[in-house]
Amino acid sequence: MRVIVTGLIATYPVGGVAWDYVQYVHGLAALGDDVTYLEDTGQWVYSPATQTFTDDCRENVAHLRRVLRRRDGGTVPFAFRDPRGTLHGMDEGELMRRCRDTELFLNVSGACWLRDQYRGRGVAAYVDTDPGYSQAKLAAADAGTADEHVRYSAAMIRRHDVFFSFAESIGRPECTIPTAGITWNPTRHPIVLADWPLRHPPAGGAYTTVMSWKVDVTPPAVDGRVYGGKNVEFAKIRGLPARTTAALEIAMAGAAPVAELRAAGWRVIDARDVSATPEAYREYLAASRGELSIAKEAYVATRSGWFSTRSASYLATGRPVIVQDTGLSAHYPIGEAIVPFRDVDEAAAGLAAVEQKYGRRCAAAREVAAGAFDAGTVLRRLLADAGLG
Repeated sequence: MRVIVTGLIATYPVGGVAWDYVQYVHGLAALGDDVTYLEDTGQWVYSPATQTFTDDCRENVAHLRRVLRRRDGGTVPFAFRDPRGTLHGMDEGELMRRCRDTELFLNVSGACWLRDQYRGRGVAAYVDTDPGYSQAKLAAADAGTADEHVRYSAAMIRRHDVFFSFAESIGRPECTIPTAGITWNPTRHPIVLADWPLRHPPAGGAYTTVMSWKVDVTPPAVDGRVYGGKNVEFAKIRGLPARTTAALEIAMAGAAPVAELRAAGWRVIDARDVSATPEAYREYLAASRGELSIAKEAYVATRSGWFSTRSASYLATGRPVIVQDTGLSAHYPIGEAIVPFRDVDEAAAGLAAVEQKYGRRCAAAREVAAGAFDAGTVLRRLLADAGLG
């Protein structure tokens, strides 16, 4: 099957983002599909060196080529349209041929600007990896309260043929995310286990996470309720270091109140030091004792059933995760490798429980990754739900 996968690898050239999208590329290729990677956001790209956005994409293209390099030394066919409109990786004719002939246009995160010339005869699938945000745009457009930008975004979403969401509970009574009249098929992050070799944890490692601290300029609002980001949810566990003997470390990006966090007992390091490349990011996760992390308020308060791509990667390395509860128990095996919490008391208890039987928890983590996130299983279901199975 010919498949086009979209993403943000060049736009945000950091290790964690690369894994979010290249796992689709690797996973579909392992199923025998002919995969092309396409990136066209119509936006400027991020420069980690200057921590700002720019239209100079030379380093971004080099990063993309490195990420898409195959084990046999070749490179996954790709097309990246830069902010100036220049196409990298292949010429316009080749890209148009691939778009025309593709059987599945997999728009992961809705990252790609769905230009008319990209629409071929195949199925266009929208993969919502940021639940609550896409649906808030759709609901606002339907209600007539959206501005021009949101109306355009909502119209772009509706141009797809089939829809998927990481909010695995969407459409169920307990989930308050509006469907906006769309049938959302549940999906989750695919993990190619061969990309995540099992590692024994080092002695004295910390429970870590990698996160961006930011306040959304336009936070999602549904039925008058405005939802915040991770900064809102972090307040619930700010005092956790005083409740545990475990070392807690955050690899942080964004304008976080670092001094305040350190005063509360958190180790805070620069995320750029551990996530510059996919390999560095993977090494950081593997060197951790496990993950301790919160989620965006939009995921938690809506009981979305969302599970982090990052947490799935921790599990693949054999690391247990203590993560904020988004309604996970409806979709995932809870208790051994995945320990959800709702408040600081439950987070402290979760850390203590993991420490008591740590070796067993690590073994269970890899088992859960294989059972719940194996790329072959996840992607076969996605293809079937798209009518291509």
